Amino acid sequence: MSDFDRKLDRDWSAPIRYPDPAVEVLDKRFAECLVGNASLERLWTGGRWNEGPVWFGDQHSLIWSDIPNNRMLCWSEFDASVRIFRSPSEFSNGNTRDREGRLITCEHGTRRVTRTEHSGVITTLIDKFEDKRLNAPNDVVVHPDGGVWFTDPGYGSLGHYEGHLGDLELPTRVYRLDPEDGSALIVDESLEKPNGLAFSPDFKTLYVSDTGASHKDGHPRQIHAFDVSTKNELSGHRVFCDLGPAMPDGFRLDLAGNIWTSAGWAGSEHDGVQIFAPDGTKIGIIHLPEGISNLCFGGIKRNRLFITGGQSIFSLYVAVQGMPYF
Repeated sequence: MSDFDRKLDRDWSAPIRYPDPAVEVLDKRFAECLVGNASLERLWTGGRWNEGPVWFGDQHSLIWSDIPNNRMLCWSEFDASVRIFRSPSEFSNGNTRDREGRLITCEHGTRRVTRTEHSGVITTLIDKFEDKRLNAPNDVVVHPDGGVWFTDPGYGSLGHYEGHLGDLELPTRVYRLDPEDGSALIVDESLEKPNGLAFSPDFKTLYVSDTGASHKDGHPRQIHAFDVSTKNELSGHRVFCDLGPAMPDGFRLDLAGNIWTSAGWAGSEHDGVQIFAPDGTKIGIIHLPEGISNLCFGGIKRNRLFITGGQSIFSLYVAVQGMPYF
């Protein structure tokens, strides 16, 4: 058993000695992000591939997608109970909230991006571009101006496990939906499989992970950065960080500009959450016993990290605050 496996060989219902040995500090900047007497918690297990966590502070709850089971689930902060939020969910993947607190969801099954109104009615925001079906929208964020930005790599159309097998009719892209007229604009189509995405705290940079390595051996496993103009155009494409053997999927930023990214498919030494400073330096790793798909910040002070593992949901209180939803 490796040192990393020993760190994760625990009874998740029992106490753990502080500081949690699964939280590895590589740079003092990460030590400043941590609460010394907080440890990883496994909140729930029972999914097949959990994804798209989104925090609903007004409901004190976490909502996420369990893609292969074609459902969305809800964990309550009040009593730690888990209930079905939506089933079937059209093989939903990424989720976020807009400026009015409405749920925005990427659906593999319908190849669309939807908005759940306060009444519960589901509105289709987009399912086609230039009269061709989207591939299978994956992850989504909302800009303060109301624009909805999403990635469309097509994973949900590559088989029947996380959607419906079907041809990809469009190039893999990142799109922006205009909040006024709902029109779609291609903002990037340079990445092989654009996946997770998030803005910097000042919204002048867009970060996008490329998970092309899952279908093409040797493809770099990286998060890319783009400058965002006042006209919502991207420029200055560059590699922000390289995760080496680990696959970056979904990620979020804290208010200091650190990127907290999921990492998976590389073994216990690398799987979990990897944290990168704004200059691209890897400053820490949160080792977990499963490949990790995504994460978000939540809790009343946005200082609780919620992590979707392949089969489980984990959390860790931290000393930083995540960016708010808009």
